[in-house]
Formats: sequence, structure tokens, C-alpha cells
Amino acid sequence: MDAAARAILLVLFLPFLSLSVAQNVTQSRAGILDVGVILHLKSLVGKMARTSILMAMEDFYAVHRNYTTRLVLHIRDSNGDNIQAASQAVDLLENYYVRAIIGPQKSSEATFVSDIGNNSQVPVISFTATNPALSSADVPYFLRATLSDAAQVNSLAALIKAYGWKEVVPIYEDTDYGRGIIPYLVDALQEFGASMPYRSAISRSANSDQVEQELYKLMTMPTRVYIVHMSSAFGFGSILFTKAKELGMMSGAYAWILTDGITNVVDSLDPSVIDAMGGALGVRFHVPKSKELDDFTKRWNARYRQDNLDDPPSQLSNFGLWGYDTIWALAQAAEKVSMDNAMFQKQQQIKNSTCLGTLGISTIGPTLLDAILQHKFRGLSGDFDLRSRQLHSSIFQIINVVRRESKGIGFWTAKHGIVENLNQNGSEHTYLNSLPNLTRVVWPGEVSTVPKGWQIPTNGKKLRVGVLTSGYPELMKVERDPLTNAIIATGYAIDVFEEVLKRLPYAIPYEYVAFHNAQGVSHGSYNDFVYQVNLGVYQVAIGDITIRYNRTSYADFTLPYTESGIAMIVPVKDGTTKDTWIFLKPLTTDLWFGSIVFFIFTGAAIWLLERRIDNTELTGSISRQLGIAIYFPFFADKERVESILSRLVIIVWVFVLLVITSSYTANLSSMLTVQQLQPTVTDVHELVKKGEYVGYKNGSYLGDLLEQIGFDRRKIKAYSNPDDFHDALYKGSKNGGIAAVIDEVPYIKIFLSKHCKGYTMVGPIYKSEGFGFAFPKRSPLVDDFSRAILSITEGDTIIQIERKWIGDQNTCENDGPTIGSSSLKFKNFSGLFLLTGVASTSALLIALVMFLYKRYKKKNNTGQIQTTADSNPSHDMQLTVPDVSDSYACQQEIEISRELTSPCSEVQSTPDFTPHGTLGNGL
Repeated sequence: MDAAARAILLVLFLPFLSLSVAQNVTQSRAGILDVGVILHLKSLVGKMARTSILMAMEDFYAVHRNYTTRLVLHIRDSNGDNIQAASQAVDLLENYYVRAIIGPQKSSEATFVSDIGNNSQVPVISFTATNPALSSADVPYFLRATLSDAAQVNSLAALIKAYGWKEVVPIYEDTDYGRGIIPYLVDALQEFGASMPYRSAISRSANSDQVEQELYKLMTMPTRVYIVHMSSAFGFGSILFTKAKELGMMSGAYAWILTDGITNVVDSLDPSVIDAMGGALGVRFHVPKSKELDDFTKRWNARYRQDNLDDPPSQLSNFGLWGYDTIWALAQAAEKVSMDNAMFQKQQQIKNSTCLGTLGISTIGPTLLDAILQHKFRGLSGDFDLRSRQLHSSIFQIINVVRRESKGIGFWTAKHGIVENLNQNGSEHTYLNSLPNLTRVVWPGEVSTVPKGWQIPTNGKKLRVGVLTSGYPELMKVERDPLTNAIIATGYAIDVFEEVLKRLPYAIPYEYVAFHNAQGVSHGSYNDFVYQVNLGVYQVAIGDITIRYNRTSYADFTLPYTESGIAMIVPVKDGTTKDTWIFLKPLTTDLWFGSIVFFIFTGAAIWLLERRIDNTELTGSISRQLGIAIYFPFFADKERVESILSRLVIIVWVFVLLVITSSYTANLSSMLTVQQLQPTVTDVHELVKKGEYVGYKNGSYLGDLLEQIGFDRRKIKAYSNPDDFHDALYKGSKNGGIAAVIDEVPYIKIFLSKHCKGYTMVGPIYKSEGFGFAFPKRSPLVDDFSRAILSITEGDTIIQIERKWIGDQNTCENDGPTIGSSSLKFKNFSGLFLLTGVASTSALLIALVMFLYKRYKKKNNTGQIQTTADSNPSHDMQLTVPDVSDSYACQQEIEISRELTSPCSEVQSTPDFTPHGTLGNGL
């Protein structure tokens, strides 16, 4: 209710109030601060608050006996009426000169009373008025000793997001309290990606039948998640849940979430009502546990039963705790304010003024207000701080109504979101799970499965499925039954759609609706077709609809059910050039060069090894020996090779040579006999450069894409079906046709299934998301359809559907570029060359070691002979020969290596050699 409406009501009602207006300045009683209390004493919250306030007065002054200023309470009943609350406020101000007002209880009542208090500079403190519209900006003397309803919307939205629900229907009482939360809730849900398709507002005057009628209306809608925002003052919540259970809406298909208006008092409701709420979730302000709170709760329960003998027992709520802490805050502030000269000053009279103009102004009002704002303490409800003119909280408790009681299952914190526990230090344990980590939740119907959040109503309309005739009947063909006039759709997309429906965990009645453009034609732009979903003509559009960015602004798409990408269809040609020098093409240049190098290296190695043992084949001039060295690598197996090391080198080289020659022969045969088909063009930009004509599917967005690439609009031609593409490609770009077709991969597959020979696919050259089904924005069906599509595309089902409508692509020899034999590279034989190189190098190293060893032995033998001659000068004519062991070793060297020079040759030429190493007996 705005300020103008409030002023009109006050003008109408205040003149009729029985008022005794003080004409002079009134002074308060010494040491007394009169306080007005306005509650709806017949309501549950009002009864709780009255007990808490009275106990707070007793407890405070029992602790603070030395305080000189005491509060005196004047309790009034508003009867839940806005005007009655305003009347009581005026009476308290004029007749009892109250310096503060606690209450009123309802947000709409607080709207009136806060204006009166602001006019008289009397602080108005309400611990139950939660409407966010009650702002202190316009009424600075109004304080909210409770939380604004806006504080809980993020916790509610976090639950919606955690369970993946996309749509929520709020059910609220059509009052200031009920309507006040809606704008904030809408913003919070939108931030998490959820929306409100409908708002269910129940009038204050609604009876049980009207509530039932509203629930029937909700049952005809697909959304099954409800946020209930009601107070306990008029029993709306009790009627709502009782009727919902009677209608079967408290079952596993539904999710109910309660705001703190009901959650704070849920344990004090009638047991039958709590039973009807079974499975509901709720959020409420988190009150930290303490020994003081436990002791007070026991005393409060006993006091409440004493004060309300005719009522059933109730549980202490947060409203009762806030009422208790409010009295303590006001009593502390009153002690700090000087009551000397505390009075009400008469306002300056204005001609034709209302009774509000006759109310006095409290002289201690500003001081008392500042004292309340500055006083911060730890109360039973936690930190009690009104410096921002209302309480704040960053922690809410999440409860689950189970077996006629509320059970705490977790918490929501502004810092960490939904958590299961708060540790003793106040920090949170966070979890990164797909679902919120809460204590086990019992949902309506006592099931543990999370409600899906929506359902196709059995008594609702069928799902309207938009279909569009495609240029490719394999993908989508739409006809009308001449007898029943029903739409019959067939094709690849239809089979996928119907397979998805089979895999959903629920049944969806549906009907096909043919698309007609503005001219009434049953085909047209795909953008227009998808936009019909946004207009509500269809609930889903299916067919060969490409998932594009611009279309996501007015529709949501499932995961793609086809291959993605944009490719080209181009003719193929034989890419082999059978010219004079084709015999060189089987091997690449690096392989030819590598073969020659290793050929020379191997010949040189064999020549060195054979030269070392004086092979008679290597005698003659240098030119002759060079020719033999070149000849050896090819024909060494036919010539006499005497060195064992040479033979090893030749064996390895012959194996390498055999592999290379065999591969060369095979590759050359393939080049001469196999037709190597290659695409006529592989780069789309090459077509732009040459100014070639290209084609695309009529009605597709690719026409605009080709212009963006750089094609002249006059060079772009649209065709309707694969046969048209075939004719245009056959003619060619220079004869009135086209050089290539630019299209999406699914269309190209269909084309190649019909026109296999002579064409191939190049690409994909650009990315695209493939085909998907289009739904209205935030449709709850999108996620379920996407999961079903994923299960289809991951298995064999999609292959069977593709074979049924497109055929087996493996039977087409031109499905993709045909690549013939390619030239053999050096790296293909690097292992063989490494083998022969290691063999040749090792043989040379071994020969070198043997040569060095021979030189070393020869030097030692020569030294021995010379030493013997020098030491026996009298026997100059005596010949000393090597020992028998030396002679035997030399003989072995002769047999193995055929050394040219050896000390053993002299020994063998001596006819009178004896084992004793002397020649006869001397001369």
C-alpha cells in the first residue's frame, strides 16, 4: 500500500476516533518509559510474542535491579485489522504518551503505524513485519527487529538450482506480506536460471472451496515445484496443505518449499496440518544453540501453557526470540536516555488538519532512537544489531517436515551456499556434488527420489510438435492423412524423436502440427519455424534444425543428434601423373639420397675389410679397385669374399636391399595400375579466388555464411534436393552449373548415398552444432530430451536409424577423399638403415682393433730378438727362433687373417726347426 492510500485511510478513520488531545506540553513520569505493544493477540504468533515480551521484562529487571529507568508496557490487540492497529497507536500516543511502540504484528499494520510514529518521532519496532517494502528511507523511526523476506530468497533459489528445477510457481497470500517477496524472488530465480510461469495469489477472503479450485488449476499445469509464502495469522497454510493432500498433490511428483512465515511456527501447527505437509522443505533463520536458550525454552513452554490454558502446547519460534531480544534492546537504550524534561510538545496547529496534526512530538525520540541503533548485544536469537535499522543473517537452516515434526537437514550460508553441517568454529564444510549434500530428504509421499519438478498433466492438452517439410525426405517428410486429416511425419528426425519419447521415464501425449508460413505455405525459413516455439504455437519444433547462436535468443535446444560441421561436395579426379619419370616417384628424394649414401658407405666398408687381408680380387689399378668397391654392394654375394666381417656386413646389406627393392616394386605397381582419386578442390577460399559458382540448400542460413566468406552473391545458387545438386555439379561452373556444394554433413551424407561415384566430401571446413530439437526458453523438457538423445547417439540405435534412412556409408568408395599410394620416405626405412650402418661401423671397428693388436705383438717380438743378440756377442752366428707357443699363435693368425708381414714366416721357412727353439747344434 503506497503513502497516498495510507493517508486517505487515516483521514477517513481518525476523525471518528475517541481522542483526548493534549493542548499543553505533557511531561512523562519520572523514571518511567511508557511503551506501547500492538499485537494480534488471538493469533498464534501474537500469543507467542506476548509470553516472550512479558518474560523479557521480568528477566531483564531481575538482572538489572539497579537501573533507574523502567519500561511500562501497554499491550493492545489489533485484531489483525490495519485501522484498528492505527487507532490503538493513536490512543497510546495521546492518552499514555508512549515513547516507543513495539509491533504491530502484520506488515500492512506496520505500514500505518510507522507513519504515525514517524510523525510523532516515536520509534516503532516490529519483530514480525517482514515485508521488504517497509523501508526506513521514508520512515526513519521504523525499525525491523527481524529479517526482511528478501534475505531468504537466495537460500530458496539455491535449493531450486541444486535440484535442477527450471520452473517454480509461488503460492502466496494476496496481502502486502505475500506480494512483497515476489519481485526479490523473481530476481533470485532468474540469476540461477529458473523462472515463474505462473503466480498463485490466494485472497484473504478465500474459503476452502476457492483454495481447492486454485489447486485444481495448478494441477493442469506442468510445473510441480511450489514455494509457499504465507503467514499463520489466517490459517491459509493449514487449508492449503490439507486440500493439497486430499487432491493427491502431496505425492512424489511434487516438491513443496516453505518460507520462514510458516517454517518458524511449523512445530506449533495442528498435528493433522503438519502431517499433510509431510515431505515439504523449508528455510528459516538459524538460531545458534546455547545453554541460555535451552533454559529459556523450558521456562517459556511452561509459561505459555499457563498463559493459554485453552490452547494446545506450542513450540517457541524465532518470532518469540526476537520479541524477547527487542525488550532487552529497548530497556538498555532507555537507561542511557535522560528522562529529565522528557515531554511531548504540541505541534503547530494547521487549519483543517487531521487528528495526526494534533499529536505531540516526543522530545527524547531522536535520542532514544540513536541509543537503540547503537546498542549491539548477543541475545537469545544471536547477534542483535539494528544499526542498519533491521536484522541481518547470512545463515539459514534448511528443514524437512517428516512424521509430524520439522527436522534440520542442512544450512545455507551466503559464503558457501548449501552445506550439511556447521562446525564448532562456525566455518562450513562444502561439497562439490551434483546434488546438495544434505541429510537424507524425505519427499512428499515418503519417497527418497528427487521430484522431477514438472509433469505433463494427464488432463491437459497434448504436446504440440511442430514439423516442417524438408528438401530431404530422408530427414523429414510431412503429409496429411486424407481420411483423418491428421498430420503424418516420417524420416530420420521423426525416428529419433519417437525413440527419445520411448526412453523418457514418463509418457507424453503428443500430436504433429505442420508449419505454415505467413503465406500459408507448408515450408519456409527455418528461423521462422523455430520462432513459432517462442510464440507458443508449438511446445517443440523438430526436424533438420541447425543449432545456431541467433536462434538461442528465443529458443532452447537439445544436444545435437547428428554429426556437426559444414563441408563441401566436389567432383573427384585421378590424381596420378603417369609421365616418363614416374619410376622415380615410388621413393622420395630423401630416400633416394639416403640409399645412395649407405650404398657408398657399405661398399667402402667391404673394400677396407677385404683390402686388409690382401684379397686378390682387389689388385690392380686404383680405378679397377674403385669399380670393384662399387660393384661389391650389389653383387658381393656372387664374388669371393674372404673376411668373416665382410660377410656379416653383406648379409645385413642384402636384407636391407631386399626390403627396399620389394617396397619400390610394389609402390611402382600401385602407381601404374591403381586409380588414385583426389578432390578437384580442397580449399573453399580457392573457389572464391577463382570466382567459381557454388551451391547450397534452399532455405538454409549458409547463403549468408557464403557471402561472409567472400563469395559474390551472384555466384551463389540455391537448390532444393540432391538431384539438383548432382545436375549442377555435372555441368560444372563454366557451363552454368557449380564447382562445389557447401552444406552440412548430414545433407552431404544423403547426397553421397544417392550419387556415390564421382564425388567426395571435403572437410568439415567450418564448425556447426548439428541438428537439434527446439523448445521454448527454460522448458523443463530440454534436459530430459538431451539425456535421452545422448543415450541414443552413444549406442547402436543411431546407427540403425541412419542406415534405415541414409544407407551404409561404407559401401560408397567416394565417401571421403580416395588416397592412392604415396611415395615412400626415408623415415619409413630408418630402422633398416640404422641396422646396416651399425653392422658396417662395428665391422670396421673390430678390424681396427685387430690391426692395432697385431702391430703391438710384432713390436714385442722384434724387441726380443734384438735383446738376445746383444746379450751373447760370442754367438753371433747362432740363430734364435721364437718359442713353440709363439709359433703356434702365429700359425693361427696366418690361417684367420692372412697377415702380409709376420715373424712367423721366417720360422716356417726354416727346415731344421725344432721345438727347443735352436737350429741344430750351432756351427
